[in-house]
Parts: sequence; C-alpha cells; structure tokens
Amino acid sequence: METLQTPSRFLCRKPTEIVVSKSFSAVEKVGFGFLYRNRKKSKGIHSLVVKRRSYTEAHNGEDSIRSGRNSQDKEQGEGLLLGTERDNSGSVVGFQLIPQSATGDENIMKTHDNTVNGGEELSEDIERGEEASTKVTHNVVFVTAEAAPYSKTGGLGDVCGSLPMALAARGHRVMVVSPRYLDGGPSDEKFANAVEVDQQSKIYCFGGAQEVKFFHEYRGGVDWVFVDHPSYHRPGTPYGDNFGAFGDNQFRFNLLCHAACEAPLVLPLGGFTYGEKCIFLANDWHASLVPVLLAAKYRPYGVYKDARSIVVIHNLAHQGVEPAATYKYLGLPPEWYRALEWVFPTWARTHALDTGEAVNVLKGAIVTADRIVTVSQGYSWEITTPEGGYGLHGLLSSRKAVLNGITNGIDANEWNPSSDEHIASHYSVHDLSGKVQCKIALQKELGLPIRPECPLIGFIGRLDYQKGVDIILSAIPELMQDDVQFIMLGSGEKQYEEWMRNLESVYKEKFRGWVGFNVPVSHRITAGCDILAMPSRFEPCGLNQLYAMRYGTIPVVHSTGGLRDTVKNFNPYAREHSGEGTGWTFSPLSRENLLTALKLAIGTYIEHKSSWEGLMKRGMERVSTWDNAAIQYEQVFEWAFTDPPYAG
Repeated sequence: METLQTPSRFLCRKPTEIVVSKSFSAVEKVGFGFLYRNRKKSKGIHSLVVKRRSYTEAHNGEDSIRSGRNSQDKEQGEGLLLGTERDNSGSVVGFQLIPQSATGDENIMKTHDNTVNGGEELSEDIERGEEASTKVTHNVVFVTAEAAPYSKTGGLGDVCGSLPMALAARGHRVMVVSPRYLDGGPSDEKFANAVEVDQQSKIYCFGGAQEVKFFHEYRGGVDWVFVDHPSYHRPGTPYGDNFGAFGDNQFRFNLLCHAACEAPLVLPLGGFTYGEKCIFLANDWHASLVPVLLAAKYRPYGVYKDARSIVVIHNLAHQGVEPAATYKYLGLPPEWYRALEWVFPTWARTHALDTGEAVNVLKGAIVTADRIVTVSQGYSWEITTPEGGYGLHGLLSSRKAVLNGITNGIDANEWNPSSDEHIASHYSVHDLSGKVQCKIALQKELGLPIRPECPLIGFIGRLDYQKGVDIILSAIPELMQDDVQFIMLGSGEKQYEEWMRNLESVYKEKFRGWVGFNVPVSHRITAGCDILAMPSRFEPCGLNQLYAMRYGTIPVVHSTGGLRDTVKNFNPYAREHSGEGTGWTFSPLSRENLLTALKLAIGTYIEHKSSWEGLMKRGMERVSTWDNAAIQYEQVFEWAFTDPPYAG
C-alpha cells in the first residue's frame, strides 16, 4: 500500500492518523453539457477515512503581515469518511468529510510531513513521472496575462497554454481567463473562434464601474475565456510597446483579476457555471489580486468559502509595485491595505523626502494564497534567499510550509524531432542520422561554411542581463580562436543587438547573429546545433534547455534555478564508464567558467563520439511532458483543500 502524505500549511503540527478502508465510488463530474465519469482507480487506495487527532497552528512571523492564521484550538474527532458531494442535478462534484464508524478491513498508518525547504515533498513516484490516476477532480481556473497560442511573450504563455489542457485530459474541468488583446492586425485572427457570451459584468474599481464582456472558445477540453475591454485594444505586446511599459498596466490587470473572480459565478459554459467551489491558479503579479479578492471581497459575504487559491510564481523580479496612493483604486476594503503594503529601502527611494511607501500586488498574493508554487524546485529555494528573493525572501521563508516547486513541461507534439515541420530532416533517439542533415541545412541557410564535423554552438533567448548575454559576448573572442561556429537568435537591449552585428562582421566564417525572434528558425537552431549555451544569471525554469535535450542538442548551463534541476552534469566514469548526465553545468557565473564548460563540451564532441552519442540519447529520453507536471499540480490541489482557506 502506498504511503499517504498529510500536508500542512502550518509550521507546527502534530501527526495525523490516516485510516484507509477498501470501498470506492467512482467520481462523477459535471462537464460541458454531459456527465463525465472518471473510471481510473488509484493504486490500491479506494476510499479514505481520516481520524484527526489534533493540530496547532503557528503564527508565521512578523514578515507575513495578515498572513499568520489565528491559533486554533485542539480538535478531537471520531473517524471521518470521505463522502460524496452532489450538485443540484445529483451529480458528484467533490468530496466532503462525514462522521462514520470505522468497520471492516482497516489499516492505520501514521504519517508525517516530509519537507523540502520547510514544505511538503512531492511524492517520489510523481517526480519520476510514474503513471498516477486522478483521485478527485476539481474546477480549476487559471488567471493569466497571456496564454499561447492567443498571446505569448515567453514561458508564462507556454505554461498557461499547455498545462490547462494536460489537467483537462486528466478529468478536471478547466477554465483559462485572459485578456482579449486586439491590435487591428493579423494577430487578431487568433481570437476568431471565440464567441461572445451573453453575459456582461460591471467591475467596480478605479473610481467607477467598468463594463467588461466575455468571449469563449472551447478547445482541447478547456474553456478559454477572454475578458474584453477597450484597454486591451492597442498595438504592442500585452505589457507595452516601443516606448516602454503601458502606464495603465495596474488598471488593466486589476480589471482582469476582478473579471476572473466573476467568471466562474456568472458564465454558463456548456450549460453549467463553474460555481463557487473552484481552485484558482493566479499566475505572476498580473493575476495576483485574485487571492486577495477572494479573502477580502467574497469570503466575508459567504461567497467562495470553499474555494482555494494558488499563486504561481514564474518570475519574482516582477511584482506589480505601484505608489501607495493607488490602493484606493483596487476595489479592496481599506483595512486590507497592510496585506499589500510595501516600503522601499532607503537606497531605492527617489529623493530625500520620498517615504518609499507603495503597494505590492504579488506580496498580497503571497500573504493570502493557500499555496505557493514556483516553476522549478531550485527556484522555490532561491526565492527564499536575499539574493533571489527581491525583498520578499523574508515573507516567502515564513511560508515555506506551503511553498513547492514544479518543473514546467514542454509540448511533446510541437517539439518533436521525428515530426517537426520546421526542420530539414526528421530523426529520433533510435535513428540520429537526420540531425547532421539539420546541421548542414542550418549552416547553408545562415551562410556559414558547410562543415558537419565542426562543433556548432547556439544561443536562443532575450538579449538582456538576466540571460547572461554579456558573459557570452565577452567570451566570443577567445572562443573564436577554436575551430567552432556560433549562432545567436534573439532581441532585446540595443547594445547587445549592435554587439551581435559587429561580431558577425568580424568573424564572418564563424559567427551569425539573428536579431529578432522567429519560431521556425528557433526550431532549426535547436535541431541543427550540437551545443546550446545558457549562462543565465537566474532562470526560474527555462524551456530552451528542455527543447535542446529533446532534440539531442547538449546544454551547457549556469547551475541556477530550473537549469540546475533539469540538466545533470556529465560524468564519463559513472555506470562502469558508460557515463551519465545530459549536459554541463558550471558555477559561479563567469566568463572563465563558461569557457571552461564549453571547451569540455567541444573536446568531448570531437574526441569521444560514443560518449557524445550517450549524452544525446539520455537527453532525448528524458521525460519532460506536461502530464508529469499536471500530476504534481494535482497533489498540490489535494494539499490546498486539506486545510481551511485563508480568512484574514
């Protein structure tokens, strides 16, 4: 029988006894106008009977203003049965604990909290990607500023475009709420299949009533809901244009959060609303007002009392900080100001009379959310340190008990070398012959000398300080002394774009820089290169190293965040000299360490072909699917519903 882990958001809790009996009822779920029955059974566990002995709740420290729960009295309880909960149609939509007398064949197991950084461990079976069935289905609501293919500027769009479909495939009812961005150009066609829902809402914020419309598309088993408002109709990215970030971003994403909280209550998608018993996934600061609204605006009036919220941190560097005077526009009660209160340190203030007072939307979500998830385990630790916490490390450390990291997956259909429509020749882990053809085609396309035997190194990403572009460019002159070729694809800071152009003119036979971003070209670089360099200063998860391994391209990465979690350093002497690992990692970040790691990779490519082939195959065989990530999110859902919701 499997070991059940009983999670707790509290820092101090006595063990709980779990009693498991062998009776099972299938889970029924209300879905889009029909009844869905999940017939999968979990491994040997059929129904759950819980004897809760007692627990105490510890205050999480003065860093978590308003986040510390009030200490609760000891609770004594007889055996509780995990019984069914039905909606008005009689369909089972969830479970609840009901008293019962334990009878029959029972096994009593004492459980304890295994912690990583103070929080629960995701079970080993789940982390290894082993098959697991869905025990309980939920109504899941993603709130996000972008979701591919409708809108995308980076990894956030990939996650919110793929993870919802993976959860829906596992039996959950899933809604994604995102703005309906229109700019009058060809990109508007992405929303062509979204139909306006006959339901408008008035959002009271920013000193007045804002009327929003909802558009809906059902695709991939997911309800894609788009919030329509004139503030989303303008050229540029979701966040800004050539002149910088939009000045009204706080208003635009505050509106998104209010609309997302209304959507499950008012939109009859497929004939049924999602109702109040939802689990909200608020992604990054743009959606971070959602957990605060649930606690401050809805629960005091008995609405969403059974809902839960999870804040998903993709990049802690962006927190949605605005002047304190803007708090009155957020649509929150005055007494909730301290949940968002933020004071800049003296050195960060603009002048001597500046008090540094501000509101920090992401901080409010960290305070009020029921769980906190980052996009890799390594990043979940880094954000609790002064170096990686961007001023929130104290608060995040106080909430370690509810902090977990789940590594992102990749779309195995879009990124598949055996079927990729963008590359010159297909190949697989069983037949690698097509990869050299991709290399030759890439060299020809970019005007490099066609030399299949020459190590080809690539970089794909934003040209900015975070990605370590300055480290790469400072290393290029020495690297060009070796017999190698180097390709860079990306856009960003003008100084780096000009630097790339200059290097191409100096090293005409060895270096190519493509300023801009082109999806087909990124696929061809991933397939055609032998080595991918990623010297990021910090990387919450990173996707390019996952794409590279999928295509048999060896990553050389700075050991940080998700890069450290996903790339295992090559050891040629392990496993009786057959080797292990999928790439090279180095730390600390420096020009010298990058060059050392790259030269090790180049030497292995040239002199040890069998070891190189082993590296390629191990990377291609690595499991990086969204289904694996979805299983881990399900465990976090289970933990979120174990404890009461945040009540202020």
